[in-house]
Amino acid sequence: MIVFDKLWKTLSEKNISQYKLIKEYKISTGQLDRLRKNENVNTYTLNTLCEILDCKLEDIAEYKKAL
Repeated sequence: MIVFDKLWKTLSEKNISQYKLIKEYKISTGQLDRLRKNENVNTYTLNTLCEILDCKLEDIAEYKKAL
């Protein structure tokens, strides 16, 4: 299972709010909701977040083995 727990930490470290992602970077509220719920998101969104945050994919996503 891929989880996005690291995304929220990275956002905080970079001082970028969810509001800023929506208003300035045009990330949809639906995509953010899917990220919050660890649901499927497309690679375009992940790529865009890495560009915005100037980070690697492993800074926003992590694979955790399901129990």
